[in-house]
Amino acid sequence: MKRNKPLALVAGAALLTLAACGGGSSDEGGGGSGTDREFGGQEGGTKDAERQGPAADVEGATTGGTVTVYLPGDPGPDTLDPTSGWSVTGNSIQQALTSRSLTQYVRDESGQPVLVPDLATDLGTPNDDFTEWTFTIRDDATWEDGKPVTADEVAFGICRSLDAEAFPSGPGTEYSASYFQGADTYKGPYTGKDPGCEKWDGISVEGQDVTITMAKPFPDMDYWGAFMAMGPAPLGNASKPPNYGNKPLSNGPYKVESFKPNEELVLVKNDQWSAESDPGRHQYADEFVFKFNQDQAKVDEIMLSGNSDSQTAVSTALGSDKYNDANGKLGERLVQQTSQCVSMLTPDYTKITDINVRKALAYAYPYEDVWIAGGEVPGVTRVPANSLMPPGMAGKKEFQVDGEQITYDPEKSKELLAEAGYGDKPYPITMVYYEVDPLAVAAQDQITKGFEAGGFKVKAIPVQESLYNIWLDPDNKVNKQLNFRGVNWCSDWPAGSTILPSLARTGAVYNTAYFSEKSIDEEMDQISTLPLDEQADAWGAVDEKIMTEYFPIIPTAFRNDLFVFGEKIGNPTGDGSIGAPNYKDLYVMQ
Repeated sequence: MKRNKPLALVAGAALLTLAACGGGSSDEGGGGSGTDREFGGQEGGTKDAERQGPAADVEGATTGGTVTVYLPGDPGPDTLDPTSGWSVTGNSIQQALTSRSLTQYVRDESGQPVLVPDLATDLGTPNDDFTEWTFTIRDDATWEDGKPVTADEVAFGICRSLDAEAFPSGPGTEYSASYFQGADTYKGPYTGKDPGCEKWDGISVEGQDVTITMAKPFPDMDYWGAFMAMGPAPLGNASKPPNYGNKPLSNGPYKVESFKPNEELVLVKNDQWSAESDPGRHQYADEFVFKFNQDQAKVDEIMLSGNSDSQTAVSTALGSDKYNDANGKLGERLVQQTSQCVSMLTPDYTKITDINVRKALAYAYPYEDVWIAGGEVPGVTRVPANSLMPPGMAGKKEFQVDGEQITYDPEKSKELLAEAGYGDKPYPITMVYYEVDPLAVAAQDQITKGFEAGGFKVKAIPVQESLYNIWLDPDNKVNKQLNFRGVNWCSDWPAGSTILPSLARTGAVYNTAYFSEKSIDEEMDQISTLPLDEQADAWGAVDEKIMTEYFPIIPTAFRNDLFVFGEKIGNPTGDGSIGAPNYKDLYVMQ
Protein backbone atom coordinates (compact mmCIF):
# COMPACT_ATOMS: atom_id res chain seq x y z
CA MET A 1 0.00 0.00 0.00
CA LYS A 2 1.27 3.43 -0.87
CA ARG A 3 1.96 6.17 1.60
CA ASN A 4 0.69 9.23 -0.20
CA LYS A 5 2.38 12.22 1.37
CA PRO A 6 4.19 13.70 -1.62
CA LEU A 7 7.27 14.72 0.39
CA ALA A 8 7.67 11.20 1.66
CA LEU A 9 7.37 9.84 -1.84
CA VAL A 10 10.14 11.83 -3.42
CA ALA A 11 12.38 12.49 -0.51
CA GLY A 12 11.95 9.39 1.56
CA ALA A 13 11.14 11.85 4.31
CA ALA A 14 8.27 13.03 6.45
CA LEU A 15 5.14 11.18 7.39
CA LEU A 16 1.99 10.95 5.57
CA THR A 17 -0.63 5.57 3.80
CA LEU A 18 -0.23 -0.01 4.64
CA ALA A 19 -1.87 -2.22 5.40
CA ALA A 20 0.09 -4.68 7.50
CA CYS A 21 2.54 -2.30 9.15
CA GLY A 22 4.15 -3.23 12.44
CA GLY A 23 2.82 -2.23 15.80
CA GLY A 24 3.16 -2.77 19.50
CA SER A 25 4.47 -1.20 22.66
CA SER A 26 8.09 -0.21 22.98
CA ASP A 27 9.04 -3.36 24.85
CA GLU A 28 7.32 -5.44 22.19
CA GLY A 29 9.13 -3.79 19.29
CA GLY A 30 6.12 -1.75 18.25
CA GLY A 31 4.63 1.54 19.40
CA GLY A 32 6.57 3.34 22.08
CA SER A 33 6.70 6.60 23.96
CA GLY A 34 9.06 8.66 26.05
CA THR A 35 12.75 8.04 25.47
CA ASP A 36 12.51 4.35 24.61
CA ARG A 37 12.28 4.37 20.84
CA GLU A 38 13.50 1.63 18.56
CA PHE A 39 12.94 0.02 15.20
CA GLY A 40 11.16 -3.30 15.09
CA GLY A 41 9.21 -5.58 12.82
CA GLN A 42 5.65 -6.68 12.97
CA GLU A 43 4.72 -9.90 14.68
CA GLY A 44 2.47 -10.73 11.76
CA GLY A 45 0.11 -13.62 11.25
CA THR A 46 -2.03 -13.43 14.41
CA LYS A 47 -5.67 -14.30 13.74
CA ASP A 48 -8.87 -14.81 15.73
CA ALA A 49 -11.59 -16.28 13.51
CA GLU A 50 -14.04 -16.56 16.42
CA ARG A 51 -14.09 -12.87 17.41
CA GLN A 52 -17.61 -11.43 17.43
CA GLY A 53 -19.22 -8.09 18.28
CA PRO A 54 -19.42 -5.96 20.20
CA ALA A 55 -15.77 -5.01 20.51
CA ALA A 56 -14.54 -4.98 24.10
CA ASP A 57 -14.80 -1.53 25.66
CA VAL A 58 -11.63 0.52 26.03
CA GLU A 59 -11.02 0.96 29.75
CA GLY A 60 -12.11 4.39 30.95
CA ALA A 61 -13.55 5.43 27.59
CA THR A 62 -16.21 8.14 27.54
CA THR A 63 -18.54 9.29 24.79
CA GLY A 64 -18.90 12.68 23.15
CA GLY A 65 -16.60 15.39 21.82
CA THR A 66 -14.77 16.07 18.57
CA VAL A 67 -11.41 14.61 17.57
CA THR A 68 -9.46 16.89 15.22
CA VAL A 69 -6.72 15.19 13.21
CA TYR A 70 -4.00 17.30 11.58
CA LEU A 71 -2.17 15.71 8.63
CA PRO A 72 0.93 17.83 7.87
CA GLY A 73 1.91 17.88 4.21
CA ASP A 74 -0.56 15.10 3.42
CA PRO A 75 -3.15 15.86 0.69
CA GLY A 76 -5.34 12.98 1.77
CA PRO A 77 -7.38 10.77 -0.56
CA ASP A 78 -8.64 12.11 -3.88
CA THR A 79 -11.78 10.00 -3.57
CA LEU A 80 -13.61 8.20 -0.79
CA ASP A 81 -14.81 5.39 -3.03
CA PRO A 82 -13.89 2.26 -1.05
CA THR A 83 -12.89 0.36 -4.19
CA SER A 84 -10.17 2.95 -4.91
CA GLY A 85 -8.67 2.85 -1.42
CA TRP A 86 -5.00 1.91 -1.51
CA SER A 87 -3.27 4.53 0.61
CA VAL A 88 -2.38 4.55 4.29
CA THR A 89 -4.15 7.85 4.88
CA GLY A 90 -7.44 7.03 3.20
CA ASN A 91 -7.59 3.41 4.29
CA SER A 92 -6.63 4.11 7.90
CA ILE A 93 -9.53 6.55 8.20
CA GLN A 94 -12.18 4.73 6.20
CA GLN A 95 -11.45 1.16 7.28
CA ALA A 96 -11.55 2.26 10.90
CA LEU A 97 -14.59 4.52 10.77
CA THR A 98 -16.84 4.33 7.70
CA SER A 99 -16.28 1.34 5.43
CA ARG A 100 -16.43 -2.32 6.44
CA SER A 101 -15.13 -5.33 4.54
CA LEU A 102 -14.95 -9.11 4.85
CA THR A 103 -12.32 -9.02 7.60
CA GLN A 104 -10.53 -6.38 9.68
CA TYR A 105 -7.73 -5.83 12.18
CA VAL A 106 -7.95 -5.10 15.89
CA ARG A 107 -5.17 -4.17 18.29
CA ASP A 108 -4.33 -6.67 21.03
CA GLU A 109 -3.07 -5.81 24.53
CA SER A 110 0.56 -5.79 23.41
CA GLY A 111 -0.19 -3.52 20.46
CA GLN A 112 0.00 -6.18 17.78
CA PRO A 113 -2.57 -6.38 14.94
CA VAL A 114 -4.94 -9.34 14.99
CA LEU A 115 -7.00 -10.33 11.94
CA VAL A 116 -10.65 -10.85 12.94
CA PRO A 117 -14.02 -11.07 11.13
CA ASP A 118 -15.89 -7.98 9.99
CA LEU A 119 -18.86 -8.33 7.62
CA ALA A 120 -18.07 -12.03 7.38
CA THR A 121 -18.93 -14.23 10.34
CA ASP A 122 -15.42 -15.69 10.37
CA LEU A 123 -12.19 -15.44 8.35
CA GLY A 124 -13.51 -17.44 5.42
CA THR A 125 -13.26 -21.10 4.44
CA PRO A 126 -10.83 -22.15 1.68
CA ASN A 127 -10.77 -25.43 -0.20
CA ASP A 128 -7.75 -27.70 0.11
CA ASP A 129 -5.56 -25.89 -2.43
CA PHE A 130 -6.75 -22.32 -1.68
CA THR A 131 -8.32 -21.88 -5.11
CA GLU A 132 -11.78 -21.23 -3.68
CA TRP A 133 -12.87 -19.22 -0.65
CA THR A 134 -16.31 -18.91 0.88
CA PHE A 135 -17.33 -16.11 3.25
CA THR A 136 -20.64 -16.11 5.12
CA ILE A 137 -21.97 -12.56 5.40
CA ARG A 138 -23.51 -11.60 8.74
CA ASP A 139 -27.16 -10.60 8.64
CA ASP A 140 -27.07 -7.77 11.21
CA ALA A 141 -24.91 -5.13 9.46
CA THR A 142 -26.63 -2.06 8.01
CA TRP A 143 -26.03 0.94 5.80
CA GLU A 144 -26.43 4.47 7.13
CA ASP A 145 -29.98 4.52 5.69
CA GLY A 146 -30.93 1.54 7.85
CA LYS A 147 -31.07 -1.00 5.02
CA PRO A 148 -29.23 -4.29 5.57
CA VAL A 149 -25.86 -4.95 3.93
CA THR A 150 -26.54 -7.94 1.68
CA ALA A 151 -24.35 -10.69 0.31
CA ASP A 152 -25.21 -9.51 -3.21
CA GLU A 153 -23.86 -6.04 -2.36
CA VAL A 154 -20.64 -7.56 -1.01
CA ALA A 155 -20.26 -9.59 -4.21
CA PHE A 156 -20.91 -6.48 -6.29
CA GLY A 157 -18.30 -4.52 -4.33
CA ILE A 158 -15.75 -7.27 -4.94
CA CYS A 159 -16.67 -7.30 -8.64
CA ARG A 160 -16.05 -3.54 -8.87
CA SER A 161 -12.41 -4.11 -7.85
CA LEU A 162 -11.79 -5.76 -11.24
CA ASP A 163 -12.55 -2.56 -13.15
CA ALA A 164 -9.07 -1.20 -13.79
CA GLU A 165 -10.29 1.69 -15.93
CA ALA A 166 -12.76 2.96 -13.34
CA PHE A 167 -10.28 2.42 -10.48
CA PRO A 168 -6.83 2.58 -12.14
CA SER A 169 -4.84 2.90 -8.93
CA GLY A 170 -7.03 0.74 -6.72
CA PRO A 171 -5.70 -2.40 -5.00
CA GLY A 172 -7.83 -4.63 -7.20
CA THR A 173 -5.37 -3.91 -10.03
CA GLU A 174 -2.87 -6.00 -8.08
CA TYR A 175 -4.72 -8.63 -6.04
CA SER A 176 -8.12 -9.15 -7.70
CA ALA A 177 -6.52 -8.96 -11.15
CA SER A 178 -3.74 -11.38 -10.22
CA TYR A 179 -5.68 -13.99 -8.27
CA PHE A 180 -9.38 -14.03 -9.22
CA GLN A 181 -10.57 -16.40 -11.89
CA GLY A 182 -11.51 -14.68 -15.14
CA ALA A 183 -9.88 -11.40 -14.16
CA ASP A 184 -7.67 -11.53 -17.25
CA THR A 185 -10.66 -11.14 -19.57
CA TYR A 186 -13.35 -9.42 -17.48
CA LYS A 187 -13.29 -5.62 -17.85
CA GLY A 188 -15.49 -4.76 -14.89
CA PRO A 189 -19.05 -3.54 -14.39
CA TYR A 190 -18.43 -0.06 -15.82
CA THR A 191 -15.77 -0.54 -18.48
CA GLY A 192 -17.30 -3.85 -19.54
CA LYS A 193 -20.83 -2.39 -19.56
CA ASP A 194 -22.00 -5.06 -17.15
CA PRO A 195 -23.81 -3.10 -14.39
CA GLY A 196 -25.00 -6.26 -12.66
CA CYS A 197 -21.65 -8.10 -12.87
CA GLU A 198 -23.42 -10.91 -14.68
CA LYS A 199 -20.55 -11.57 -17.11
CA TRP A 200 -18.05 -12.54 -14.40
CA ASP A 201 -18.38 -16.09 -13.12
CA GLY A 202 -15.53 -15.89 -10.62
CA ILE A 203 -17.94 -15.09 -7.80
CA SER A 204 -21.25 -16.60 -6.72
CA VAL A 205 -23.84 -15.93 -4.03
CA GLU A 206 -26.00 -18.51 -2.31
CA GLY A 207 -28.02 -17.20 0.59
CA GLN A 208 -25.52 -15.42 2.85
CA ASP A 209 -22.51 -17.21 1.32
CA VAL A 210 -20.18 -15.43 -1.11
CA THR A 211 -17.77 -17.77 -2.91
CA ILE A 212 -14.76 -16.50 -4.87
CA THR A 213 -12.88 -18.74 -7.28
CA MET A 214 -9.17 -18.18 -7.83
CA ALA A 215 -7.04 -18.46 -10.95
CA LYS A 216 -4.17 -19.73 -8.77
CA PRO A 217 -3.74 -20.59 -5.09
CA PHE A 218 -4.35 -17.62 -2.81
CA PRO A 219 -3.79 -18.60 0.83
CA ASP A 220 -3.80 -14.92 1.89
CA MET A 221 -7.37 -14.19 0.78
CA ASP A 222 -8.42 -13.62 4.40
CA TYR A 223 -5.85 -10.80 4.62
CA TRP A 224 -6.96 -9.33 1.29
CA GLY A 225 -10.45 -9.42 2.74
CA ALA A 226 -9.50 -6.61 5.15
CA PHE A 227 -9.38 -4.09 2.28
CA MET A 228 -12.37 -1.87 1.57
CA ALA A 229 -12.30 -3.16 -2.00
CA MET A 230 -13.44 -6.47 -0.51
CA GLY A 231 -16.51 -4.80 0.98
CA PRO A 232 -20.00 -3.94 -0.24
CA ALA A 233 -21.25 -1.31 -2.66
CA PRO A 234 -24.88 -0.34 -3.33
CA LEU A 235 -26.12 -2.07 -6.47
CA GLY A 236 -26.44 -0.32 -9.81
CA ASN A 237 -26.07 3.41 -10.40
CA ALA A 238 -26.23 4.23 -6.67
CA SER A 239 -22.48 3.55 -6.43
CA LYS A 240 -21.43 4.54 -9.94
CA PRO A 241 -18.03 6.28 -10.06
CA PRO A 242 -16.80 8.93 -9.88
CA ASN A 243 -19.71 10.59 -8.06
CA TYR A 244 -19.96 7.87 -5.41
CA GLY A 245 -16.48 8.79 -4.21
CA ASN A 246 -17.65 12.19 -3.00
CA LYS A 247 -19.96 10.80 -0.34
CA PRO A 248 -20.10 7.00 -0.21
CA LEU A 249 -22.74 5.28 1.86
CA SER A 250 -21.34 4.30 5.26
CA ASN A 251 -21.75 0.96 6.99
CA GLY A 252 -19.35 1.74 9.85
CA PRO A 253 -19.76 3.74 13.08
CA TYR A 254 -19.33 7.09 11.30
CA LYS A 255 -20.65 8.60 8.07
CA VAL A 256 -19.47 11.40 5.81
CA GLU A 257 -20.82 14.82 6.72
CA SER A 258 -18.64 16.71 4.23
CA PHE A 259 -15.55 16.13 2.09
CA LYS A 260 -13.32 18.72 0.44
CA PRO A 261 -10.44 16.91 -1.31
CA ASN A 262 -7.01 18.14 -0.22
CA GLU A 263 -8.62 20.18 2.55
CA GLU A 264 -10.99 18.53 5.01
CA LEU A 265 -13.10 15.46 5.81
CA VAL A 266 -15.78 15.60 8.50
CA LEU A 267 -17.29 12.39 9.89
CA VAL A 268 -20.25 12.23 12.27
CA LYS A 269 -21.91 9.35 14.08
CA ASN A 270 -23.86 6.85 12.01
CA ASP A 271 -26.90 6.11 14.16
CA GLN A 272 -27.71 3.00 12.10
CA TRP A 273 -24.47 1.23 12.98
CA SER A 274 -24.85 -1.58 15.50
CA ALA A 275 -21.96 -2.30 17.87
CA GLU A 276 -23.26 -5.86 18.26
CA SER A 277 -22.58 -6.49 14.56
CA ASP A 278 -18.97 -5.26 14.68
CA PRO A 279 -16.13 -7.17 16.39
CA GLY A 280 -13.58 -4.36 16.10
CA ARG A 281 -14.91 -0.79 16.09
CA HIS A 282 -16.12 1.74 18.65
CA GLN A 283 -18.18 4.91 18.41
CA TYR A 284 -16.96 7.07 21.27
CA ALA A 285 -16.43 10.54 19.75
CA ASP A 286 -19.34 12.47 18.27
CA GLU A 287 -17.25 13.70 15.36
CA PHE A 288 -13.90 13.34 13.58
CA VAL A 289 -12.47 16.27 11.61
CA PHE A 290 -9.48 15.50 9.37
CA LYS A 291 -7.48 18.49 8.16
CA PHE A 292 -5.22 17.71 5.19
CA ASN A 293 -2.21 19.58 3.77
CA GLN A 294 -1.37 21.21 7.09
CA ASP A 295 1.85 23.13 7.70
CA GLN A 296 4.12 21.06 9.95
CA ALA A 297 5.53 24.03 11.87
CA LYS A 298 2.07 25.39 12.65
CA VAL A 299 0.78 21.99 13.72
CA ASP A 300 3.80 21.46 15.98
CA GLU A 301 3.12 24.82 17.59
CA ILE A 302 -0.49 23.85 18.25
CA MET A 303 0.26 20.38 19.57
CA LEU A 304 3.02 21.51 21.94
CA SER A 305 1.13 24.55 23.23
CA GLY A 306 -1.30 22.71 25.50
CA ASN A 307 -4.03 25.17 24.50
CA SER A 308 -7.65 24.26 23.82
CA ASP A 309 -6.97 23.56 20.14
CA SER A 310 -4.40 20.92 21.02
CA GLN A 311 -6.20 19.11 23.80
CA THR A 312 -8.59 17.13 21.63
CA ALA A 313 -6.33 16.95 18.58
CA VAL A 314 -4.03 14.40 16.95
CA SER A 315 -1.11 15.06 14.59
CA THR A 316 0.13 12.37 12.24
CA ALA A 317 3.65 13.83 12.22
CA LEU A 318 6.16 15.79 14.29
CA GLY A 319 8.88 18.06 12.94
CA SER A 320 12.43 16.88 13.60
CA ASP A 321 13.35 20.19 15.25
CA LYS A 322 10.64 19.61 17.88
CA TYR A 323 11.53 16.00 18.69
CA ASN A 324 13.68 16.57 21.78
CA ASP A 325 11.18 19.02 23.26
CA ALA A 326 8.22 16.75 22.53
CA ASN A 327 10.01 13.63 23.74
CA GLY A 328 10.58 15.19 27.14
CA LYS A 329 7.24 16.96 27.44
CA LEU A 330 4.60 14.62 26.03
CA GLY A 331 5.41 11.21 27.50
CA GLU A 332 2.90 8.59 26.37
CA ARG A 333 1.19 11.17 24.16
CA LEU A 334 4.12 10.98 21.72
CA VAL A 335 3.66 7.56 20.14
CA GLN A 336 6.16 5.82 17.93
CA GLN A 337 4.63 3.32 15.50
CA THR A 338 6.90 0.82 13.84
CA SER A 339 5.89 -0.17 10.36
CA GLN A 340 6.70 -2.52 7.53
CA CYS A 341 7.16 0.42 5.19
CA VAL A 342 10.00 1.40 2.88
CA SER A 343 10.72 4.72 1.15
CA MET A 344 12.16 4.29 -2.34
CA LEU A 345 13.49 6.21 -5.32
CA THR A 346 12.78 4.78 -8.76
CA PRO A 347 15.09 5.67 -11.66
CA ASP A 348 13.27 5.03 -14.94
CA TYR A 349 14.55 1.60 -16.02
CA THR A 350 13.72 2.34 -19.67
CA LYS A 351 15.75 5.58 -19.68
CA ILE A 352 18.50 5.05 -17.11
CA THR A 353 19.62 1.68 -18.41
CA ASP A 354 23.09 1.39 -16.86
CA ILE A 355 23.17 -0.14 -13.37
CA ASN A 356 26.20 1.97 -12.49
CA VAL A 357 24.19 5.16 -13.08
CA ARG A 358 21.44 3.83 -10.81
CA LYS A 359 24.04 3.01 -8.16
CA ALA A 360 25.58 6.46 -8.60
CA LEU A 361 22.19 7.98 -7.79
CA ALA A 362 22.08 5.94 -4.60
CA TYR A 363 25.48 7.25 -3.53
CA ALA A 364 24.59 10.84 -4.46
CA TYR A 365 21.44 10.90 -2.33
CA PRO A 366 22.15 12.76 0.96
CA TYR A 367 20.02 10.56 3.18
CA GLU A 368 20.23 12.20 6.60
CA ASP A 369 20.23 15.75 5.23
CA VAL A 370 17.02 14.97 3.34
CA TRP A 371 15.42 13.30 6.37
CA ILE A 372 16.17 16.25 8.64
CA ALA A 373 15.06 18.83 6.07
CA GLY A 374 11.85 16.87 5.60
CA GLY A 375 11.06 16.78 9.29
CA GLU A 376 12.30 13.27 10.12
CA VAL A 377 14.44 12.14 13.04
CA PRO A 378 17.34 9.92 11.93
CA GLY A 379 17.45 6.75 13.97
CA VAL A 380 13.93 7.33 15.28
CA THR A 381 11.63 7.68 12.29
CA ARG A 382 14.14 6.69 9.59
CA VAL A 383 17.05 4.26 9.33
CA PRO A 384 19.03 3.24 6.21
CA ALA A 385 17.44 0.54 4.05
CA ASN A 386 19.07 -2.24 2.06
CA SER A 387 16.17 -4.09 0.43
CA LEU A 388 12.58 -3.84 -0.75
CA MET A 389 11.35 -6.15 2.01
CA PRO A 390 11.32 -4.36 5.40
CA PRO A 391 12.70 -5.55 8.76
CA GLY A 392 10.74 -8.25 10.54
CA MET A 393 9.17 -9.69 7.39
CA ALA A 394 9.44 -13.46 7.06
CA GLY A 395 11.97 -14.45 4.42
CA LYS A 396 13.88 -11.14 4.33
CA LYS A 397 17.54 -11.74 3.43
CA GLU A 398 20.40 -9.87 5.02
CA PHE A 399 22.44 -8.62 2.10
CA GLN A 400 24.08 -5.44 0.84
CA VAL A 401 24.00 -4.50 -2.83
CA ASP A 402 27.60 -3.23 -2.79
CA GLY A 403 28.90 -5.36 0.08
CA GLU A 404 28.13 -2.70 2.66
CA GLN A 405 25.36 -0.22 3.35
CA ILE A 406 25.16 2.44 0.64
CA THR A 407 25.53 5.90 2.19
CA TYR A 408 26.02 9.40 0.83
CA ASP A 409 29.33 9.43 -1.05
CA PRO A 410 29.39 11.92 -3.96
CA GLU A 411 32.92 10.93 -4.98
CA LYS A 412 31.85 7.31 -5.32
CA SER A 413 28.90 8.53 -7.40
CA LYS A 414 31.24 10.36 -9.77
CA GLU A 415 33.44 7.27 -10.12
CA LEU A 416 30.45 5.12 -11.07
CA LEU A 417 29.28 7.69 -13.60
CA ALA A 418 32.75 7.73 -15.14
CA GLU A 419 32.72 3.91 -15.36
CA ALA A 420 29.40 4.15 -17.18
CA GLY A 421 30.90 6.62 -19.67
CA TYR A 422 29.32 9.77 -18.24
CA GLY A 423 32.34 11.44 -16.68
CA ASP A 424 32.58 14.35 -19.12
CA LYS A 425 29.47 16.29 -18.11
CA PRO A 426 26.71 16.05 -15.51
CA TYR A 427 24.11 13.33 -16.06
CA PRO A 428 20.61 14.89 -16.41
CA ILE A 429 17.88 13.98 -13.91
CA THR A 430 14.30 15.25 -14.21
CA MET A 431 11.96 14.83 -11.24
CA VAL A 432 8.99 16.51 -9.54
CA TYR A 433 8.37 17.74 -6.02
CA TYR A 434 5.31 18.90 -4.05
CA GLU A 435 5.70 22.67 -3.71
CA VAL A 436 2.65 23.02 -1.44
CA ASP A 437 4.57 21.63 1.54
CA PRO A 438 7.51 23.73 2.83
CA LEU A 439 9.20 20.57 4.11
CA ALA A 440 9.01 19.04 0.65
CA VAL A 441 10.66 22.13 -0.78
CA ALA A 442 13.42 21.97 1.83
CA ALA A 443 13.98 18.27 1.19
CA GLN A 444 14.15 18.83 -2.56
CA ASP A 445 16.84 21.47 -2.02
CA GLN A 446 18.96 18.87 -0.23
CA ILE A 447 18.33 16.27 -2.93
CA THR A 448 19.39 18.70 -5.64
CA LYS A 449 22.56 19.68 -3.76
CA GLY A 450 23.49 16.04 -3.17
CA PHE A 451 22.88 14.95 -6.74
CA GLU A 452 24.80 17.89 -8.18
CA ALA A 453 27.75 17.14 -5.91
CA GLY A 454 27.61 13.55 -7.18
CA GLY A 455 27.84 14.48 -10.84
CA PHE A 456 24.22 14.95 -11.84
CA LYS A 457 22.29 17.90 -13.25
CA VAL A 458 18.84 18.18 -11.69
CA LYS A 459 15.68 19.62 -13.19
CA ALA A 460 13.15 19.68 -10.35
CA ILE A 461 9.61 20.50 -11.48
CA PRO A 462 7.29 21.99 -8.81
CA VAL A 463 3.70 20.65 -8.77
CA GLN A 464 0.65 21.30 -6.61
CA GLU A 465 -1.03 17.91 -6.83
CA SER A 466 -0.23 14.51 -5.43
CA LEU A 467 2.88 13.15 -7.09
CA TYR A 468 1.11 9.83 -7.59
CA ASN A 469 -1.38 11.58 -9.88
CA ILE A 470 1.58 12.34 -12.13
CA TRP A 471 3.64 9.18 -11.70
CA LEU A 472 0.74 6.80 -12.29
CA ASP A 473 -0.57 8.49 -15.44
CA PRO A 474 1.42 7.36 -18.50
CA ASP A 475 -0.24 10.07 -20.59
CA ASN A 476 0.64 12.90 -18.22
CA LYS A 477 2.81 15.46 -20.01
CA VAL A 478 4.99 16.06 -16.97
CA ASN A 479 5.41 12.35 -16.30
CA LYS A 480 6.66 11.81 -19.84
CA GLN A 481 9.55 14.20 -19.10
CA LEU A 482 10.68 12.35 -15.99
CA ASN A 483 13.48 9.85 -15.69
CA PHE A 484 13.33 9.72 -11.89
CA ARG A 485 10.35 9.03 -9.62
CA GLY A 486 9.66 7.50 -6.24
CA VAL A 487 7.28 5.47 -4.15
CA ASN A 488 6.61 4.81 -0.48
CA TRP A 489 5.30 1.32 0.09
CA CYS A 490 4.02 -0.67 3.05
CA SER A 491 3.19 -4.35 3.04
CA ASP A 492 -0.53 -4.99 2.71
CA TRP A 493 -0.10 -8.00 4.99
CA PRO A 494 3.02 -9.69 6.37
CA ALA A 495 4.28 -11.30 3.14
CA GLY A 496 6.64 -10.49 0.30
CA SER A 497 3.74 -11.10 -2.09
CA THR A 498 2.37 -7.68 -1.13
CA ILE A 499 5.59 -5.82 -1.92
CA LEU A 500 7.63 -7.26 -4.77
CA PRO A 501 4.91 -7.83 -7.41
CA SER A 502 3.40 -4.39 -6.75
CA LEU A 503 6.75 -2.66 -7.27
CA ALA A 504 8.69 -4.87 -9.68
CA ARG A 505 6.28 -6.86 -11.86
CA THR A 506 6.04 -5.75 -15.48
CA GLY A 507 3.11 -3.35 -15.86
CA ALA A 508 2.22 -3.16 -12.15
CA VAL A 509 0.47 0.12 -11.36
CA TYR A 510 2.99 1.20 -8.71
CA ASN A 511 6.03 0.02 -10.65
CA THR A 512 7.07 3.65 -11.11
CA ALA A 513 10.54 2.51 -12.20
CA TYR A 514 9.01 0.76 -15.24
CA PHE A 515 11.22 -2.18 -14.31
CA SER A 516 10.62 -5.19 -16.56
CA GLU A 517 12.53 -8.46 -16.62
CA LYS A 518 10.78 -11.60 -17.87
CA SER A 519 12.79 -13.91 -15.62
CA ILE A 520 11.78 -11.96 -12.52
CA ASP A 521 8.12 -12.00 -13.56
CA GLU A 522 8.29 -15.76 -14.02
CA GLU A 523 9.94 -16.33 -10.65
CA MET A 524 7.32 -14.27 -8.86
CA ASP A 525 4.50 -16.10 -10.65
CA GLN A 526 5.90 -19.45 -9.55
CA ILE A 527 6.06 -18.66 -5.84
CA SER A 528 2.31 -19.09 -5.27
CA THR A 529 2.61 -22.70 -6.46
CA LEU A 530 5.26 -23.58 -3.84
CA PRO A 531 4.40 -25.20 -0.50
CA LEU A 532 3.36 -22.53 1.98
CA ASP A 533 6.41 -23.05 4.20
CA GLU A 534 8.75 -22.32 1.27
CA GLN A 535 7.13 -19.14 -0.03
CA ALA A 536 8.61 -16.63 2.43
CA ASP A 537 12.20 -17.64 1.65
CA ALA A 538 11.42 -17.60 -2.05
CA TRP A 539 10.24 -13.99 -1.83
CA GLY A 540 13.40 -13.08 0.05
CA ALA A 541 15.52 -14.68 -2.65
CA VAL A 542 13.73 -12.71 -5.40
CA ASP A 543 14.22 -9.50 -3.43
CA GLU A 544 17.97 -10.15 -3.24
CA LYS A 545 18.15 -11.04 -6.93
CA ILE A 546 16.30 -7.91 -8.05
CA MET A 547 18.50 -5.66 -5.96
CA THR A 548 21.91 -7.22 -6.57
CA GLU A 549 21.54 -8.08 -10.26
CA TYR A 550 19.43 -5.15 -11.49
CA PHE A 551 19.15 -2.49 -8.75
CA PRO A 552 16.13 -0.82 -10.39
CA ILE A 553 14.89 0.71 -7.15
CA ILE A 554 16.83 2.64 -4.51
CA PRO A 555 15.51 1.95 -0.99
CA THR A 556 16.27 5.10 1.01
CA ALA A 557 14.76 4.31 4.42
CA PHE A 558 12.93 1.87 6.61
CA ARG A 559 10.26 3.88 8.37
CA ASN A 560 8.85 4.55 11.80
CA ASP A 561 6.21 7.19 12.44
CA LEU A 562 5.55 9.56 15.32
CA PHE A 563 2.02 10.56 16.32
CA VAL A 564 1.19 13.36 18.74
CA PHE A 565 -1.97 13.17 20.85
CA GLY A 566 -3.60 15.98 22.81
CA GLU A 567 -3.94 15.65 26.57
CA LYS A 568 -7.69 14.96 26.38
CA ILE A 569 -7.40 12.24 23.73
CA GLY A 570 -7.95 8.92 25.45
CA ASN A 571 -6.08 5.72 24.53
CA PRO A 572 -3.32 7.36 22.46
CA THR A 573 -2.09 4.43 20.39
CA GLY A 574 -1.03 3.46 16.90
CA ASP A 575 -2.68 1.04 14.52
CA GLY A 576 -0.12 -1.64 13.76
CA SER A 577 -2.05 -2.98 10.80
CA ILE A 578 -1.60 0.19 8.78
CA GLY A 579 1.00 2.45 10.42
CA ALA A 580 -1.46 5.16 11.45
CA PRO A 581 -3.18 6.44 14.60
CA ASN A 582 -5.55 3.89 16.12
CA TYR A 583 -8.76 5.71 15.20
CA LYS A 584 -11.02 2.78 16.14
CA ASP A 585 -10.23 3.09 19.84
CA LEU A 586 -9.80 6.86 20.38
CA TYR A 587 -12.08 8.86 22.65
CA VAL A 588 -12.30 12.35 24.12
CA MET A 589 -11.89 12.53 27.89
CA GLN A 590 -14.90 14.23 29.48
